[in-house]
Amino acid sequence: MSEPEEPGKAAGGGSLRKGGTRPNGPGAMTTGKVPPEAIKAIPVKHYGRWVGAAAVLTLLGLLVLAFAQAQINWGVVGDMLDDETFVKGAWETLKITVFAMILGVVLGMLLAVMRMSENKVLSYVAWVYIWFFRGTPVLVQIFLWFNLSIIFETINLGPIYQDEMNDFMTPFMAALLGLGLNEAAYMAEISRAGIQSVDHGQTEAAHALGMRGTKTMRRVVLPQAMRVIIPPTGNEFINMLKTSSLAYAIGYNELFLASRNFGSRTLAVMEALIVATVWYLVLTTIFSIFQYYIERHYSRGTSRQMPDTPMQRVWKNLTTFRHGTGSGEIR
Repeated sequence: MSEPEEPGKAAGGGSLRKGGTRPNGPGAMTTGKVPPEAIKAIPVKHYGRWVGAAAVLTLLGLLVLAFAQAQINWGVVGDMLDDETFVKGAWETLKITVFAMILGVVLGMLLAVMRMSENKVLSYVAWVYIWFFRGTPVLVQIFLWFNLSIIFETINLGPIYQDEMNDFMTPFMAALLGLGLNEAAYMAEISRAGIQSVDHGQTEAAHALGMRGTKTMRRVVLPQAMRVIIPPTGNEFINMLKTSSLAYAIGYNELFLASRNFGSRTLAVMEALIVATVWYLVLTTIFSIFQYYIERHYSRGTSRQMPDTPMQRVWKNLTTFRHGTGSGEIR
C-alpha cells in the first residue's frame, strides 16, 4: 500500500508551484495562458500608385521646363506685380465683386422667400425671374444692360433721380446689374435649399409662441439655415471674382482688361497675363481662408466635432515635436 503523497508534491518528485505548473520532470505541463506570437504585418505594395506619381511628376516637370525655356521675361513679371495698372485693376475687380454679391445675396434671399410664399403671384414671379437669369449667359445680360438706352432713352425715378440712360448706364453700372441680378437667381436657389433644410417644427413652435412670420424667419429659421447657405455662397463669391472678368467686354477696367491694355502697350502679353493670374490667385486664396472661418463659425452647435484650424494643426504638430510622444522623448 503506497503512502499518500504530501501536499505540494508531484508524482515525479517535483513540487507543484503556485499557478498550477510542473516545472520538473519530463512530463511537465503548463496550465497558464501562452501569449501568441506577434503578427508581422507586411504592407501591400501598390505599384500603380508609384507609376501614377512618377507620370504626374514627369508631366509637371515637362510643363515647368516648357515655361522656363519659353520667351518669358520673368524679371518683368516680378516688377509688374505691384504696378499701378494691375493694383488698380485688382481693386476694380474686388469692388465689382463685393457690390454684385451684396446685390445678389439680398435679392436672392428675397426671391427665395417669394418662391416659397403661398401667394401664387409672388411664387410665379420669383420662378420666372430665376428661370430667365439662370437660362441666359452672363455676358449677354451685361450687354443687354449696357445697351438699355436703345429701349429707354432716359431714366426717370420722379423726384429721386432723372438722367439720360447713356449717362446713367456706365460700364460699372451695367456690370453691376448684369453680374448682381444673375447671381441673385443662383442665390435664391441656395437660400431656398438652406431654409428648407430647417425642420418645419421649428417654425410651428415659433408661431405657437406668438412670433410672426418675419420674426420667425429672422430669429429662428435663418440662423440655422446659414450653416447650409454659407458654403455655396462662399463658392459663389470666389466664382464671382473670376466671372467679373467678363466686364472687360463693355470697357470696364477690371483686372483682365488692365492686363490686356498693359500687354498691348508694352508687347509683354504673356507676362501681363501671368501677373493677372497671380493677382486672381491671391484674391481667391484670401477669400477662401475667410470662407473657411465663416463656415467654422456657423457650424458651431452641430453634433460633429469641429476640425482643427490650420494654425491649430501647425501648433499641435510643433508641440508634439517639442514634448515628444510615447515613451521616447525628442530632445
